[in-house]
Amino acid sequence: MDLLLIFLGAALVNNFVLSYFLGICPFIGVSSRLSSAFSMGMATTFVLVMTALVTWLVQAYILAPLGLEYLQTVAFILIVAALVQFVEMVIKKMSPALYRALGIYLPLITTNCAILGLALFIQLRGYGFLQSLVFGLGAGAGFTLALCLMAGIREELELAEVPDSLKGAGITLMVAATMAMAFMGFAGMI
Repeated sequence: MDLLLIFLGAALVNNFVLSYFLGICPFIGVSSRLSSAFSMGMATTFVLVMTALVTWLVQAYILAPLGLEYLQTVAFILIVAALVQFVEMVIKKMSPALYRALGIYLPLITTNCAILGLALFIQLRGYGFLQSLVFGLGAGAGFTLALCLMAGIREELELAEVPDSLKGAGITLMVAATMAMAFMGFAGMI
């Protein structure tokens, strides 16, 4: 039950994008098409889960035993950068079309504050190994959900009559704000 609560908390109640406002760059930049949003969500979810796994192991078996906790942020940034490079190489090899569709936003996963936020939240909350993995999976599911919802809405908005003054960034930010308020409704759930 504890793991289910961690998953639901990360995916819905404390959604990284809509509650903590982490990972806004890909949320706004890649959410114009549902297919690319879903692919970006899956790539980010993979990086989040792997980050949870590797950063917990590094913290528990290297940094803490050696008294090097002050190197935590630097170590986590290096881990995230290595994982994103791995994901980028795999996507480029397996699906060149997806690699081109994600464009600059794929390497920007490295600087996605949601990834580093996840690693720091795990340490802050004192999660164990399995809890960390579930938290990473929940955060990825929530990120993907927010990205896909936004992409679906933006695709529908292309068919709607939007006033000229709201086209582009204006309507996108209004939709994001409305989604954030809707997700606040989950706050009493857990």
